[in-house]
Amino acid sequence: MTIFRLVSAVLVSIVAASAMAAGSVRYKWRDAEGNLHYTDSLPADAGVRGYEVINAQGIVVKRVEPAKTPEQRREEKIAAEAARAEKSAAERQQREDQQLLAANPTEKDLIETHRQQLEMIDLQLTSMHSSLESLERSLTDLLGRAATLERSDRPVPAKLAGQIGDMRKQIESQHASIDRRKAEREATLESFAKELDRYRALREKYNQH
Repeated sequence: MTIFRLVSAVLVSIVAASAMAAGSVRYKWRDAEGNLHYTDSLPADAGVRGYEVINAQGIVVKRVEPAKTPEQRREEKIAAEAARAEKSAAERQQREDQQLLAANPTEKDLIETHRQQLEMIDLQLTSMHSSLESLERSLTDLLGRAATLERSDRPVPAKLAGQIGDMRKQIESQHASIDRRKAEREATLESFAKELDRYRALREKYNQH
């Protein structure tokens, strides 16, 4: 609040108090139908719809706003919560931006960080593929044993059949894990691209200052 506004507010309060003390105030208010009234006293429910205090010169020296409805209070609460969430998100983004700049003095540093992280993902994928190949070789061996028995008209033992079923499940699970990791890699690439764009924008803004 500026000095002018502060002084004005104080003067209005003094004028209102003086006017009320002198008994020279009137009230401006509307009834339930919206009709405007000027009276020396207020109806009992004036506070619900709001009113204005007017001095002898016809100047409004005080304004009482209408009481808020439950719906208005709910809307204000929702708006306040949204504003707090927006402020929190902005503060979090600012912290992340500061950390991004601090951890990467140059664009080259950020690109290198991205490369190293992608390299780790690729190493994990290589290891997962190796495990898959090992599982598939084991399944091939089990199926070969079962086929040999069948060619000899001998039944496949329940234990062997169970091993084949378990191995197929493991292979299916490994395929799913590899697919998920590949999807994560694609998402990581998109995230890195956005982060690099953000970094460049922050650097440009920083350099302008």
